[in-house]
Amino acid sequence: MPITSCGLRLDDEAVRVGVGLQLGLSLCVPHQCQCGSLVSSTGVHSFVCKKAPGRTARPHALHDLIARTLVSAGIPITKEPNCMSRSDGKRPDGLNLVPWKEGKPLTWGHSTVVCTVADSYVSGSAREAGTAAKTAAQRKEAKYTTLHGTHLFQPVVVESLGTVEEATSSFLAELGHKISALSGDSREISFLFQRVSVLVQ
Repeated sequence: MPITSCGLRLDDEAVRVGVGLQLGLSLCVPHQCQCGSLVSSTGVHSFVCKKAPGRTARPHALHDLIARTLVSAGIPITKEPNCMSRSDGKRPDGLNLVPWKEGKPLTWGHSTVVCTVADSYVSGSAREAGTAAKTAAQRKEAKYTTLHGTHLFQPVVVESLGTVEEATSSFLAELGHKISALSGDSREISFLFQRVSVLVQ
């Protein structure tokens, strides 16, 4: 439902683009991108272009949404904890400051929005829905294997055409239940998934 106060309202242009992407319609005039690549009328190049602003904006917005959701569920967190840098200096997106399960704190890593129709994913996506998200989640888990003994690592991966990776979906549902327990509103899970969908669009 397009409820502005819940962050669930898209403007007309976002609806046009979102529907067009789902149906494979022409969204723009073919042209040359500032990166030098040819952009087809479907406009999907913007998902993979290294110079496209949305390529980094969506993952950052997804990271902020996860952080705000954890705080709404009454879970204290810290963003990009310095104490958990890998050998390459990269850190997970966040860490909750109390045990999550099995006496271990939860950390979630570099929220990712993968392009379902990118050249590297399109053949797998054509065979099975969610393949792009599953592959990206496996790569994230491999990057943070050193944390498995002391932390519970949760990759947060969503596909550009809306599929939420299975483990991410379970994690979001669990967060929604925790918020529902505090607010008394059973629709919190649905609202959370809708916020993720609107954010990706």
